[in-house]
Amino acid sequence: MSERLLTAAEVAELLNVPTSWVRDHTRAGAIPHLPLGRYVRYRREDLLAWLEVLAQGGGPRFRRYTPTRPKNRAGDGETPRPTARKE
Repeated sequence: MSERLLTAAEVAELLNVPTSWVRDHTRAGAIPHLPLGRYVRYRREDLLAWLEVLAQGGGPRFRRYTPTRPKNRAGDGETPRPTARKE
């Protein structure tokens, strides 16, 4: 390995995104990274190859929040409300 490893801040600068975005997507496993104990580092060549895959339409989707519909147990089209507890 001839090139030094990058930090999350350096990756954020390279990708022009916030550092928190890099950390979130690293935890999700979306960004190629190297876990080094409690530290995480990145190889520049792995990131560039990953970007190339994304540019060709591959890779994961980056939607942080996916809304879900509430489960309808009542069957009447409304979300059921919790019932009062009898003591």
